[in-house]
Amino acid sequence: MTESLHIVCPHCLARNRVPADRLADGARCGKCRTALFSAKPVNVDATALQRMLNGNDIPVVVDFWAPWCGPCKMFAPVYQQAAGRLEPRVRLLKCDTQAQPEAGARYGIRSIPTLAVFHHGRELGRQAGAMPLAAFLQWIETQLKPVAAE
Repeated sequence: MTESLHIVCPHCLARNRVPADRLADGARCGKCRTALFSAKPVNVDATALQRMLNGNDIPVVVDFWAPWCGPCKMFAPVYQQAAGRLEPRVRLLKCDTQAQPEAGARYGIRSIPTLAVFHHGRELGRQAGAMPLAAFLQWIETQLKPVAAE
């Protein structure tokens, strides 16, 4: 019998139980029937951010950004590409700190973009500033080593 993982739907925020070996097989939400993964980062507000960080059994990466930030705009396509490579093993979120200042304050975001990796609601690491795709993927893999050891 395979292990099941809890995955929060990016559309309706329902918590789904999905067999770990079936994550990449087009898993759909049991409530709204939409795909749980789309190879794109998910834009979240403060409420959805908390639900995603605490409800997923997979690691979650958050890009804390703002629409006026030049480096954030430069990094957006890199983050988009990374979602295609990392899902469904990792969930990628985008949180606009201008629209969601309480989220930025809660996580002590002092510069943007700031990238943070979480697992079961606990922060594993953070990095300020944009990166090229290869460096970003390497950074993510380094942050996920403690999760792989579990």
